[in-house]
Amino acid sequence: MNTTVNPSADDAQREIAEEFAFFGDWTERYQYLIDLGKQLAPFPDDWKTEDHRVHGCQSMVWLVPSGDPASMHFDAISDSAIVSGLIALVLRVYSDRSAQDIVDTEPTFIGTIGLAKHLSPTRSNGLAAMLAQIKQYAARAVAAS
Repeated sequence: MNTTVNPSADDAQREIAEEFAFFGDWTERYQYLIDLGKQLAPFPDDWKTEDHRVHGCQSMVWLVPSGDPASMHFDAISDSAIVSGLIALVLRVYSDRSAQDIVDTEPTFIGTIGLAKHLSPTRSNGLAAMLAQIKQYAARAVAAS
């Protein structure tokens, strides 16, 4: 039987750091982010509502939670190629995890790969808003369980 095991959030962050260490400069890393964003799952237009919009992002970002406290799934998209790549990284770390794991997991990959130093202030704010929204959804799921 061939089953795919979802790596832990810590493993996902470690894998992201290893992937980014592979690139020599930030031009290559930005291109990788753009490529990752292109691989996001299709996002239906009818999900692009104000209820799903992440506020605090300069770009338009929509985030849709599903699942239950045992396994929360997130779908997201942006109108920006680089932000879509950031979404892909965030979803690798936080999607398909328990609500408690999401609440407990700090996004250490951001500092490890140098994103904090290389994102514009508006993109950094948007990334922080996206992470806060994911953690808020998870905290609500924990409180409700």
